[in-house]
Amino acid sequence: MASSKPLSRFWEWGKNIVCVGRNYADHVKEMRSAVLSEPVLFLKPSTAYAPEGSPVLMPAYCQNLHHEVELGVLLGRRAQAVPEAAAMDYVAGYALCLDMTARDVQEECKKKGLPWTLAKSFTASCPVSAFVPKEKVPDPHALRLWLKVNGELRQEGKTSSMIFSIPYIISYVSKIVTLEEGDLILTGTPKGVGPVKENDEIEAGIDGVVSMKFKVKKSEY
Repeated sequence: MASSKPLSRFWEWGKNIVCVGRNYADHVKEMRSAVLSEPVLFLKPSTAYAPEGSPVLMPAYCQNLHHEVELGVLLGRRAQAVPEAAAMDYVAGYALCLDMTARDVQEECKKKGLPWTLAKSFTASCPVSAFVPKEKVPDPHALRLWLKVNGELRQEGKTSSMIFSIPYIISYVSKIVTLEEGDLILTGTPKGVGPVKENDEIEAGIDGVVSMKFKVKKSEY
């Protein structure tokens, strides 16, 4: 798929980061949430991007930062109200992503019925791997994701366990938000989410596809 901008550096120019919550049943269970009939969506700003080599930042207002490893789907062209059957034609490639979450803040937001912006959308809350072209992933629903903290395996899961498939998600999102070339969709996290602290090293990967490492640093603000 020809691109007018280098998808290899999508984090420098991609506009929208659309995140799907509650897309793995085991994670829904561990969060004591309910499986819903439609995806839960939230947004991150483009300043949430943290490419490998930069740190994961823990906001000063957060005391309990959690890791959530996810498969990210990169759009290769503008997508508006895309039929599910044609949705994969809009995919340019993939990236491994972390949805860093201020869990203590999120819990307070949930109690008050408030949006999750403070918990999900802070600077450097979306660490990402190198871009993986679509051709290198024959079946995005047959991948194993994993995450380690300081060498200890914390998360692992298979994308075959997603409740909502990638074509369904693209179609669903594109009927609400017009997606642009370079936009990223995070497709949810498997079970095993947990805390990280300052100076921890996070390593994550997709078996046979890509891996990445990040250090956790405390933000000054």
